Amino acid sequence: MEGKYLLGVDVGTSSIKTAIIDENGKVLGITAGTYRLIQENPGWQQIDTDDLWRAYLECIGKLKLELKLDLGRIAGIGISCLCPGLAAFAKDGSVLVDPIIYSDQRSVAEAEEIKAAVGEERLFEITANNVMAGAMSGTSMLWVKKHLPEVYEKVYCFGHVNTLMAVRMTGNFAIDYSNASYTSLFETRGGYRWSDELCEKIGIEKDKLPPLLHSHDVVGELNAEDLIGVGIPKGIPVVIGGGDTACASLATGVIRSGDVCESVGTTNVLTVCVTEPKFDRGFINRCHVVDDAWIYQGALSHTGASLRWLRDEFCQDLKMASEALHENTYDMMTGMADRHSIPGAGGIVFLPYMLGERSPIWDSYARGVFFGVSLDSHREDFIRAVLEGAAYGLKQLCELAENVTGNPIKEFRAIGGGAKSAVWSQIKADVTGKNIIVLEVNDMAPVGAALLAGVAVGCFRDVYEASDSIEKSVYRRFDSRRDDDEIYAKRFRTYKELYPRLKELYRSNS
Repeated sequence: MEGKYLLGVDVGTSSIKTAIIDENGKVLGITAGTYRLIQENPGWQQIDTDDLWRAYLECIGKLKLELKLDLGRIAGIGISCLCPGLAAFAKDGSVLVDPIIYSDQRSVAEAEEIKAAVGEERLFEITANNVMAGAMSGTSMLWVKKHLPEVYEKVYCFGHVNTLMAVRMTGNFAIDYSNASYTSLFETRGGYRWSDELCEKIGIEKDKLPPLLHSHDVVGELNAEDLIGVGIPKGIPVVIGGGDTACASLATGVIRSGDVCESVGTTNVLTVCVTEPKFDRGFINRCHVVDDAWIYQGALSHTGASLRWLRDEFCQDLKMASEALHENTYDMMTGMADRHSIPGAGGIVFLPYMLGERSPIWDSYARGVFFGVSLDSHREDFIRAVLEGAAYGLKQLCELAENVTGNPIKEFRAIGGGAKSAVWSQIKADVTGKNIIVLEVNDMAPVGAALLAGVAVGCFRDVYEASDSIEKSVYRRFDSRRDDDEIYAKRFRTYKELYPRLKELYRSNS
């Protein structure tokens, strides 16, 4: 074969991306598509499996027709996915339950049942994680068992979205360690196996869980006719891959102990790589796609989503103006906030817990708050408060990471479309006191998936060589300025005190 290509696919919250790299790690092209979320009831969120597959084929078609890439040179496929996204399968691979994603709230009661059955201390001891509706897929499995008993009886295998993609492409079931870490059923601390104790206490049959693989392991050979039909060679290896943030961390270079990265999109995730299984409850803790390494993930679930909500509900005039002027609405919003609101957002502090929150509070009942609103508050203050709220959350996670590892964070890399907002990144740098290096490439997760395929087919000796092969061009550097330390420190104290004072009110108001 003339020069091997490697294909990576990344399934996100509502969009899918594909990336092709060559055997030297050069990114040749990235395409994207969107798919439908199913929201049958308030608080429910699932991926439409058929629409996801349609979007995947559309992305593959763009690689071939628009980017003119020779799909016949693809030597392996790797999978990246949002996490968790719990799907249930029949023995023939048909989907019985479309993927229930991390923000789905239907299993709040089941999360409480798991806490009571296992004990929070024991659960953390085994899984290195807390349990929360949707955020750990064991709650969704238990919901299926309780509310869809006839479906549960038919379940041959549960799995995450990379299981789904593997089944669709190869017919085989599997899950990797980084995804298994988000189930409440896996021994994350080093056992690397499904826990008999947790399966028994929670009530999920172990034989309904998929085989476990390393992220660079081959799950099977490609036999999907619709992919073969557009030119991808039949029988090439499909690699199970891993969670999206873990795959993005591989491509970004967060592969050695102490490496740190921020990804900015619908969610805002701080990722810290460690090689010692030492964990804190404030983080989501998972196995890395790098063997014998773990990553702390501080996942602020709805920071980018909060800005989108503000745009859609309160900035329709800017949205219309930006379309007429062919400008970016978010740039117009952040520009206004920068010009017409001062650091501290006119006294407003925003809690970005718009649909519950994972790290560091782990509370399904939490909701967003604008605190300190007055008759002097302007729209620009609200916009800036959302930007600063994400920065305060990031600072809280940085402090947590430093306390756990004992190592100060001086700077970190950032990826994702939101990271390229000059106003937002500068606010984050100023609030956290860390320098931020924004990388040129936004979509690192599908690139990381392609790298894992490259390890499997022998293009790279190991994940370290694979990661080092990717050019990490810098888009822009944002150095922390100390001019506004006093006001940011004051607002940060308020930010940290708000949730503990509101915690019980959230529950009573639900």
